[in-house]
Amino acid sequence: MNKLKFVPVLITALCAVNFGFAQVGINTTTPMSTLDINGNLTIKEIGIVNANVAGSSTFNGGPAGSATQINDGVYISLTPTAGNDEFILPNAVDVPGRIYILRNISNAVTARIYTFGGAFYAKDSNTATGAPLNMPANALLKTIIVISDGANWTYIF
Repeated sequence: MNKLKFVPVLITALCAVNFGFAQVGINTTTPMSTLDINGNLTIKEIGIVNANVAGSSTFNGGPAGSATQINDGVYISLTPTAGNDEFILPNAVDVPGRIYILRNISNAVTARIYTFGGAFYAKDSNTATGAPLNMPANALLKTIIVISDGANWTYIF
């Protein structure tokens, strides 16, 4: 009788293992990746006041030594103000694979980016860049993409 109780558990476990390697397709019958999307993708945006997004608000910086923590969203519009121009990323170790797209929407103040852990590396360098990363108000470097490799942050202007 005990062997009969074991059979459903074994079948369930084998099915769960099989589903653990599944690929998900959205608008495709033959997904080629873990997640394969044939169509548009919308990601969470925070920062800009946007009438089309409920609860959207500006993402203001913090004063020197008390940077505003970045820990939510993917596309984040930064609004630094004089004296409140610092933003800080999470520790890269805690968020491997995390990607942020940051944009300084100020026309007057440079946004300064720090991290709770991990160094900053330019996409084409093996030498760490000293913090902060500066995102000028009126220049070509207003947008930056940062990616955690599980130890450090790689950035692309």
